Amino acid sequence: MKSLKKRRRIQVLLGAAVALVIAVALIGYGFRDGINLYRSPTQVSESAPAPDEFFQLGGLVKEGSIVNRDGVAFDFVITDGAVEIPVSYIGRDPRPDLFKEGQGTIAKGFYRDGRFEARSLLAKHDETYMPREVVDTLKESGVYQEPES
Repeated sequence: MKSLKKRRRIQVLLGAAVALVIAVALIGYGFRDGINLYRSPTQVSESAPAPDEFFQLGGLVKEGSIVNRDGVAFDFVITDGAVEIPVSYIGRDPRPDLFKEGQGTIAKGFYRDGRFEARSLLAKHDETYMPREVVDTLKESGVYQEPES
């Protein structure tokens, strides 16, 4: 009788462990496309990501770098004060109204052949806002200046 209880306990524990492993694998599989890593221009230049890796590149839009192309496409440069990365916006949406030179932005896309191909852009939503990741990057490079109140 004791060995039957012991065997049943082991079976239940093994079943629970297998269910836990399957649940973790399914959660990881579901998040694989939803996790977008943020990188600064310095991080991209130090360790270039694979051409098929989708990630977020953030920094300031360099002054005088916005060049319009056909349709909604345009080129610009993102900098963190130390490194500059050329960006080609090839998304479907028009440029955000608050996307301007000298302002913080985050571009989502792929880094290929020394150029970032942005599929979407995040721009500030008011005069004082800047994405937290961009602020942290600019503080690390010593370029960040507190907004005037």
